[in-house]
Amino acid sequence: MQALPGFRDFLPEGCAKRNCIFARWREVSRRYAFVEWEGPVLEPTELYKKKSGSEIVDQLFNFTDKGEREVAMRPELTPTLARVVAAHEREFKKPLKWFSIGQFFRYEKQQRGRLREHFQLNCDIIGENDLAADIELVALCIDVLRAFGFTEKDFVVRISDREFWTDLFRENNVPAERWDELLQVIDKSGREPREKTAEKLGHLADPVFAILKSGGQSEKLDKLVDGLCRRGLADFVAIDVGIVRGLAYYTGIVFEAFDRAGKFRAIAGGGRYDNLTAQLSDDALSLPAIGFAMGDVVLGELINEIPRAREAMQKAITSDRKIDIYIVIAKEERRTDALTQIQQLRDRGYRIDYSLTPTKVARQFQAAEEEGASLALLYGDEWPQVKVKNLATRAESLISHDALLDSVAKFLNMPGSV
Repeated sequence: MQALPGFRDFLPEGCAKRNCIFARWREVSRRYAFVEWEGPVLEPTELYKKKSGSEIVDQLFNFTDKGEREVAMRPELTPTLARVVAAHEREFKKPLKWFSIGQFFRYEKQQRGRLREHFQLNCDIIGENDLAADIELVALCIDVLRAFGFTEKDFVVRISDREFWTDLFRENNVPAERWDELLQVIDKSGREPREKTAEKLGHLADPVFAILKSGGQSEKLDKLVDGLCRRGLADFVAIDVGIVRGLAYYTGIVFEAFDRAGKFRAIAGGGRYDNLTAQLSDDALSLPAIGFAMGDVVLGELINEIPRAREAMQKAITSDRKIDIYIVIAKEERRTDALTQIQQLRDRGYRIDYSLTPTKVARQFQAAEEEGASLALLYGDEWPQVKVKNLATRAESLISHDALLDSVAKFLNMPGSV
């Protein structure tokens, strides 16, 4: 039996890498004063149909549950966030700055950088319309990636504005009902033959191609980049009006993060979705909102690609796996005494390991080295004293078992004091 296509087993090494990614996500999000929340993995299928239309069902893991409800495994978090905010917004002071780390599912063909399940960081600011929120969120996205050791030479955040294009549509008397269709065409223009794109754009082809070639002019985007420049982050961003984002609910600033070498799919993406809470609430509640998501799959590939980031992660994993103390039981008649103090030490928060069965002393010391222990405590002929060995300096001393608990704290806080 194997895992289903597009799903992963996380063996200890893979789980350690995943947890390292989660830790960085949480650390930087909290640095920006975002608070963590979570929603259910299972939602009514109607929630996604209401947001994206009936065609979304083809991309869902959906089924009828035992209560005869049509449900789906969540493919993204934004609809759930909009639903939750619409129901509880009066309970919180605005703006809300929330982040979440969760697992998501899409029933689609798996390919490099895109699986049928993945973990994802979601960061959102709800209830603030000012451009300052857009700047703050893009800065957060940049700093999350910097936390993995990436520099401006490794990635770039490409920023655009959907209103730039909708203004063009208005000037050319394009009916509003066609805007989403045309935005999708522009979004795919870099991945399709020019002739095919021109056919879809019709009389807009020439002005759109001219804008894509020149880069376009936008006062709002210039202000956004200036705000990032004031934070020393200008080298991480570039204006690219060809970035539109495929989801129809975006209403303004949109952005995507890419590796500079262009080897991978987007690392992260997001933007403004000021109308979504109204779309998903019964009382048409309207709250401005902006958010982004960053998945673990492409991020993990980029970490493996950049030696600096890969080495930093491995160093963090190795450090996290280290234990504080290894208990060496040299005499089996001392095992009960050792186990008593193992529990006392664990109660104080120390990471402890020992051999579950009788093992040669040399092999126990070898295990202590392999697990990165700082100290080894040897229970043997010296009892009621315990031999304490600093595994870094090789210094040894004998400590009465009655004084051991207090002495260990000094040994671990003062390297070489044994």
